[in-house]
Amino acid sequence: MPLVPFEEITHLFTSFEHTAFRLETRRGYATDRAGDRYKAFMRGVDPQPVLDNPWNTNVREKAAQGARFSRVRIVDDPPTDGQRFLMASASSNLAAGEDIRVLSRFVAQSVELPDYDFWLFDSRLVARFHIDETDTTVGVEVTEDPAEVLAACRARDAAWPLATPSATVWAQVRSSV
Repeated sequence: MPLVPFEEITHLFTSFEHTAFRLETRRGYATDRAGDRYKAFMRGVDPQPVLDNPWNTNVREKAAQGARFSRVRIVDDPPTDGQRFLMASASSNLAAGEDIRVLSRFVAQSVELPDYDFWLFDSRLVARFHIDETDTTVGVEVTEDPAEVLAACRARDAAWPLATPSATVWAQVRSSV
């Protein structure tokens, strides 16, 4: 399956009908590290909610239509700076209606979750991210192959009940720093 640029799959986030689920496995993302909010976070400034960005606007619109965005973020113990940033900045997504949960890497490995990031749309289409050693997305593989879709559904169904709401984990992590 050929890789396509991420920009070629953005329509999937507005065209799905029922569910969009993300599994995040990375210890950090290059796009976050390049941003001003991340840089400020690393200086001790809490990320302020950004409710009106295109992502959150779409999440609200899809939620109003009865669709649901959810994700499970796999985190290390202790969380990396990138993982801490994602938890600290999740409030915007949560306020828009996205359900973000956190799962320890130890538990993720014990239930044999994949070690790659993907989005699963309507339990019928998988967008698997290919990310290099610098945490940069180099392309996305899109498939409706039944075996790939079933594997993503199984990963979602294994991860979700074991994961904890992001805000709960962030409160614990923040109090220990």
